[in-house]
Amino acid sequence: MTGTRPTGPGTPTRYDTLRLQAPAPGWSIEADVVVVGSGVAGLTAALRCAAAGRRTVVVTKARLDDGSTRWAQGGIAAALGEGDTPEQHLTDTLVAGAGLCDEDAVRTLVTEGPDAVRRLIATGARFDTAPGGDEIALTREGGHRRRRIAHAGGDATGAEISRALVDAVRAQGLRTIENALVLDLLTDADGRTAGVTLHVMGEGQHDGVGAVHAPAVVLATGGMGQVFSATTNPAVSTGDGVALALRAGAEVSDLEFVQFHPTVLYLGPDAEGQQPLISEAVRGEGAHLVDADGIRFMTGQHELAELAPRDIVAKAIMRRAQERGTEHMYLDARHFGARMWAERFPTILAACRAHGIDPVTEPIPVAPAAHYASGGVRTDLYGRTTVPGLYACGEVACTGVHGANRLASNSLLEGLVFAERIADDITSAPARRPGPAVEPAAAPVPLLAPEARTTIQRIMTAGAGVLRSAASLTEAATALARLQRAAAEAAATPDSPTETTPPPTDRPKPAEPGVEAWEVTNLLLVARVLVAGAIRREETRGCHWREDHADRDDAHWQRHFLVTHRPPHTLHTRTTDTAAFPATTAAPAPETEPIQ
Repeated sequence: MTGTRPTGPGTPTRYDTLRLQAPAPGWSIEADVVVVGSGVAGLTAALRCAAAGRRTVVVTKARLDDGSTRWAQGGIAAALGEGDTPEQHLTDTLVAGAGLCDEDAVRTLVTEGPDAVRRLIATGARFDTAPGGDEIALTREGGHRRRRIAHAGGDATGAEISRALVDAVRAQGLRTIENALVLDLLTDADGRTAGVTLHVMGEGQHDGVGAVHAPAVVLATGGMGQVFSATTNPAVSTGDGVALALRAGAEVSDLEFVQFHPTVLYLGPDAEGQQPLISEAVRGEGAHLVDADGIRFMTGQHELAELAPRDIVAKAIMRRAQERGTEHMYLDARHFGARMWAERFPTILAACRAHGIDPVTEPIPVAPAAHYASGGVRTDLYGRTTVPGLYACGEVACTGVHGANRLASNSLLEGLVFAERIADDITSAPARRPGPAVEPAAAPVPLLAPEARTTIQRIMTAGAGVLRSAASLTEAATALARLQRAAAEAAATPDSPTETTPPPTDRPKPAEPGVEAWEVTNLLLVARVLVAGAIRREETRGCHWREDHADRDDAHWQRHFLVTHRPPHTLHTRTTDTAAFPATTAAPAPETEPIQ
């Protein structure tokens, strides 16, 4: 579809949308708001919209309580302790973000955060308290100079927050659609949001491809960790929200900044998929990083030693491993004793023992693994994207809070604070009906075969992992482009050969529409954007580590890349003037340039 998008002052711009190859919707429902995702961001936005009287539908890829939030171990950061202030939290966040945080966004986070946490408690979340009192027990994590991390169940904070929000959703009777993969955004003739298409898997109230028609869509789909071979993310984290937004014409930013958690349980060089996380809170309580000889190597590397920001710790582990000719280091917390392990970190203790390691009596082998995407769909301070009516919050969004490296435990707080702001923005205007959805003029996006998933993950791990260079990234970009071309060629293969079009012998068979093909096609798109940004950013900053450009370069790169996707498969970018994001509804942007 080609049309005009309202952009505020100035002449309207032209845009094109794309959609995945999929069957036409066979059913539909109407709503005022559709929230995609059931983590802290999605359920907070949904509850607040419903409380204001808006017909709200929650769509989630798995079960309602299977959002990414439930995997969060460490906690939620907020200036709740005596002597702590939002200003100190702001300073720690800006330092961790390595010069790329949007300060207005960070200030919003830290000032509104404490009250947002208190409202979460009022919803039913139960945080751990100090012995013999009712005050919330607070711990430290990397980059925090004060104890400001509230936790629950020792190391099961995300599970407790998820439980409380899911209970509230069920108590309010919100309409939910579980086991549903959202495919694409519906837009009207003016380029405004008109709902989403989705595929419901298995048995349920709906099955197959359908549509939810709504004038407001909130993306809270979580991350894209499955783009790498080893990650702490669940299997559902395939970048679906970012890919949907790109196909809808929205801007995406900072995907090159993927945080690799420093301490993930090392399960061997061939380990793939979701790996057990060893929370930073373990280091916050006094665990030490050591090499095979028991030597602490973070002492002297940074004033906070093991509690330095995550990018610094991850790099130190990789350097020490290279020096020692190994692929992992160790986390030593034997001095905790059996009781502390059982009471403070029961989830981690069980995970380690399930893999034959007892942290009570031996150091834990650890190595960095893909953990969190600091970038995502670009938003303003109310979660508004560059597509009218489309919002984003949580890990799928790029609010500017995290900059080049997320400060530990700011993620749950960001989802909470900006979800509340999104709901307030949606409900501050009168409810309206969406315009009729218009079909795109461009051909559907060709699908990859499901088996390409492993290929993409290995390409990304080898070329765009913790250590990057121009050579490794160029090789990754070439391999990803080859996959894209192969999919396009397969899609162009005639269904029924004729005398003038004989059966092709060297083209792959086109992939059939289905969940696995849609997921891997999403992974390819986000991988291409990530690699394109990483090639372009010729410096080392935060969690983007270029071996061939070892220094941070503020003069040239203290700015963001704003990426869009145009038919047929071209990525375009423009660069901001500063670390602050421009408005999402402003005068027309300058012409972009193709980058891949």
